[in-house]
Amino acid sequence: MILQALARECVKATFFSLGRSAVADPEQIRHIASSGHNVGTQTFNAISLAKLSLPEAQKEISEGISAVTAALQGEHKRAPFFRAPMLKLSPQQERYVTSQGMAVWSMDVDSRDWRESTQDEIVAEIMKGLARTGSGIVVMQDSQPETARALPALLDEFKRRNFRIVHVVAADPLQAGTNAIPSQRAVPEAKPRRTSKR
Repeated sequence: MILQALARECVKATFFSLGRSAVADPEQIRHIASSGHNVGTQTFNAISLAKLSLPEAQKEISEGISAVTAALQGEHKRAPFFRAPMLKLSPQQERYVTSQGMAVWSMDVDSRDWRESTQDEIVAEIMKGLARTGSGIVVMQDSQPETARALPALLDEFKRRNFRIVHVVAADPLQAGTNAIPSQRAVPEAKPRRTSKR
């Protein structure tokens, strides 16, 4: 449903896969990539890195990267983008991620769809966040069906309010992660803003 909604509007997105999800359904990971979307990584398990020692965190991060890379089978390149579960990443862990050639992503607007939210609540939460920030990285989870059901209405609302969605790619494949623009933003067309490096 998510891929169909994005395709209808010619929108490309960035997906951050857990390693265990890539292992469980590698065909879906390849389908996302073959549809022109970025496939970045998270950890292997949905675990807060704040609870782990540095060696344990490095193992989670590395196994997540390896699992997504393996799922793509060399047919598509893994995007050099990493998002920590719950966005919790110590400075030492962040240095480890960037040493792997990955750009660390954050967010500006939380859809809060990890709660038991309705479609309307998800759209309203995102638009409220964008009204506050003006533009930014919108994070949506794929943990409940209401997220997928809300996406067409959200994309319609973006169009109605003259927002555009920017597809972010690594600036230089030879230096992926260091010259990547680590933000995918919904930006109002009437007031375009430059994306910033984080």
